[in-house]
Amino acid sequence: MARAPMMQKFAKWHIWLGWLVGVPVLMWTVTGLIMVIKPIEEVRGNHLRKEVTEQALPADTKIAVSLPSESTAPVRSVATQVERGETVTRITYMDGTSERFRANGKKMSPLSEIEARMIVGEGIHGGEKVVSATRFEADNVPFDFRRPMPVWQVALADGTHVYVGTETGRIEAVRTEWWRTFDFVWGLHIMDLETREDTSHPILILFAGLGVIGSLLGCILMFRRRKARVKVPA
Repeated sequence: MARAPMMQKFAKWHIWLGWLVGVPVLMWTVTGLIMVIKPIEEVRGNHLRKEVTEQALPADTKIAVSLPSESTAPVRSVATQVERGETVTRITYMDGTSERFRANGKKMSPLSEIEARMIVGEGIHGGEKVVSATRFEADNVPFDFRRPMPVWQVALADGTHVYVGTETGRIEAVRTEWWRTFDFVWGLHIMDLETREDTSHPILILFAGLGVIGSLLGCILMFRRRKARVKVPA
């Protein structure tokens, strides 16, 4: 006989939890729907990148690159390729920074605005429609880039931001308007609009836990039997 009062308590708790977590659950559902509308490759702007065929190094190419004797930075990789008709050796260090050297061993200066525009024009569909180009240092990058490295932000007419590394000479990221919408929605989904990276914090865990409890109570209440009341005619 104690089953009915217990079910009544479950029903009352379920209603209160529904009021408490209803908005977060609706927000998770809506933001999840928005995030799956387009393929992740399109969100990342991969469809805007042109297929660039790397040129083979000439057979008689001679490369002379030497690091300064006082340099102690550990090297991650060394790669040599032809970029816009010039042989370039790129040294990437373990801390993520990199340097470019010409075939004669001379260090190349950071990428200029003209070079950044050329790289975007060659590597991005619609990259010739440049609205502006702004250089950012590693400690002051735009929020939609969020990587500690110096870059050129090349803004296109359709709202796309293409980021070209001033040291790497490469397109580091493509941020379309949809990417920025996706990023904002992702921040709502994980309840972190400040950094949009923290997927494990007390508020999110609390509401997720309450949502699970509310769902379990709902499942239990599905098995509640209600006796139909038979009305006796007067």
